[in-house]
Amino acid sequence: MRDKVENDDAKKDISKFDWVTARSSCTLPKVFKTLRIQVEEDVKTRNAQRLKNSPYEFLLKEDVDEFTVLLEAEGVQQSVIFKLAEHAILVRGGEGNPMFEVTLAFDDEGKCRLNVDDKQRDFWQVRRMALEDLLFRHY
Repeated sequence: MRDKVENDDAKKDISKFDWVTARSSCTLPKVFKTLRIQVEEDVKTRNAQRLKNSPYEFLLKEDVDEFTVLLEAEGVQQSVIFKLAEHAILVRGGEGNPMFEVTLAFDDEGKCRLNVDDKQRDFWQVRRMALEDLLFRHY
């Protein structure tokens, strides 16, 4: 009897799901803003792992509808650029070479999904795909 009551409660909760609010947060500008905040945290975390006299540093620079993660070291400057476009978030290397695009889908479970190359990704996976080489290749 108790299982039936719990299942009924779960069904009621699902029927009250506020899909309009959930869907409104699944827009490119909002996801882009979330990515920027998370990337900023990634940069802070990676910088905190550097030795005191490290010859390199990671920086985040912002512009309108775009932000860039920079590796600055003696004789080296590399970057990854995130750009908010009309139908996707574009991720490019510093020379402007395309790395990948992020599109969105609001699924039947009420979750905002990030898609890269027809595969669903979590935010951290998108950040890793974009930044792993920059943050860890040389140092």
